[in-house]
Amino acid sequence: MTTAPSPTSTTDDRTDDDATAARNKLVIGLLLVSAFVVILNETIMGVALPSLTRDLDITVTAGQWLTTGFMLTMAVVIPITGFLLQRFNTRPVFITAMSLFSLGTAISAIAPGFGVLLLGRIVQASGTAIMMPLLMTTVLTLVPPATRGRTMGNISIVISVAPAIGPTISGVILSVLEWRFMFILVLPIALAALALGAARVKNVTTPKKVPLDVLSVILSAFAFGGIVFGLSSIGEGAEAAIPAWVPLAVGVLALVVFVLRQRALQRHDRALLDLRTFSSRTFTISATVLGIGMIALFGTLIVLPIYLQNVHGLDPLATGLLLLPGGLVQGLLSPIVGRLFDKHGPTVLLVPGTILVSAVLWFMSTVSEATPIPMILAAHVALSIGLALMFTPLFTSGLGSLPSNLYSHGSAIVGTVQQLAGAAGTAVFITVMTLATAAAAGGGTVDVASTGAGVRAAFLVGAVISLFAVVGSFFVRRPPVVEGAAPVVAH
Repeated sequence: MTTAPSPTSTTDDRTDDDATAARNKLVIGLLLVSAFVVILNETIMGVALPSLTRDLDITVTAGQWLTTGFMLTMAVVIPITGFLLQRFNTRPVFITAMSLFSLGTAISAIAPGFGVLLLGRIVQASGTAIMMPLLMTTVLTLVPPATRGRTMGNISIVISVAPAIGPTISGVILSVLEWRFMFILVLPIALAALALGAARVKNVTTPKKVPLDVLSVILSAFAFGGIVFGLSSIGEGAEAAIPAWVPLAVGVLALVVFVLRQRALQRHDRALLDLRTFSSRTFTISATVLGIGMIALFGTLIVLPIYLQNVHGLDPLATGLLLLPGGLVQGLLSPIVGRLFDKHGPTVLLVPGTILVSAVLWFMSTVSEATPIPMILAAHVALSIGLALMFTPLFTSGLGSLPSNLYSHGSAIVGTVQQLAGAAGTAVFITVMTLATAAAAGGGTVDVASTGAGVRAAFLVGAVISLFAVVGSFFVRRPPVVEGAAPVVAH
């Protein structure tokens, strides 16, 4: 004979469920806000470069290291986060990430010279690298697959909009204040997020003891760091201190050895990055299309301001403000795209999204000094809409296709793909633009027409690359409920 549950026990269970749901919502909300603040700083330095070269008496090539060093640190640290998120609980990992970011921001704000400022940026990047995989892994653990798209839409705001509006924010600050205020104004926000998170973020994952393979850490640093450094050196051209092929060759060789070692270690669940994530076809295709999207995003972020300033003669503030509507549209669309994904799956979003991104890049390959500014603004907004339609389905489908024991590894791999693709986009667009500009100038003085030719060539290459994303978008499927994928919540 069975005994029906009493009304009191049912009420208690409902109360516990409501309390858990409220806690999970608070944790994800705090992580989202904190991640937005830290990711914003990845692209905030570009517009500040003229001010920094003047105030710190450094060359443009040296100044570029404030962005290159940030990306390089991210590429080195992100692969290690797969281990960190398995070994340690949510709260200490969050406190570590935000403490590093806050410390780096403080160092940068009071930096007496370039060396200390670069150190501050590296410390900032160390915290940033931990935050994004932490956010993704936490969401995958807490949010059931049926409603995951909506939350991933919010993550898309962080990943795509924060870098896009970074130049706008720095342009506004620099129009009235000196460059230090880019850090002074961010520091209290970072400290507030740290204090609030330390008080309210709860442990929502179950850590386990996993060994750290030191050789894998060293190999990953040389592999991903070498590739990012080499790609960044391509962008610097003849001004690079080391020929680009040297770090690229070291990076590729280290990557081959790293992959072989991970394949051996993962048989015993000891891999730093478990490459069994790529046994999921959906994850592999999603990561590839995501990489192409990031190439388009970062390539556009670096070339479009050059086109607007050097061809149309806009100042940095006007350039930043012109790019702002696209970033805002992308932010507004991302949660809507997440809800549409939950209802309809990825295909109805990804296919038009990739086609729109490709169409805009093909249009941008035809621009000149005669192209009206409103048309450029409309093209950038359209590009932002296309990217918004892409990112949420890719994150949700790709990571959702993995079993729960591979969530942290999948999040780390996605973060690494973003950094490599961002560096590749910057390098490819800048290199093509530089070579085409020089060819158009014919050995003479670079003018508006030759710069325009370089910009068109850069976007043409981007347009060709984007066609692969269009093809890939047809093969991304809504992930089935895989074994071990049910949310596991530690109380």
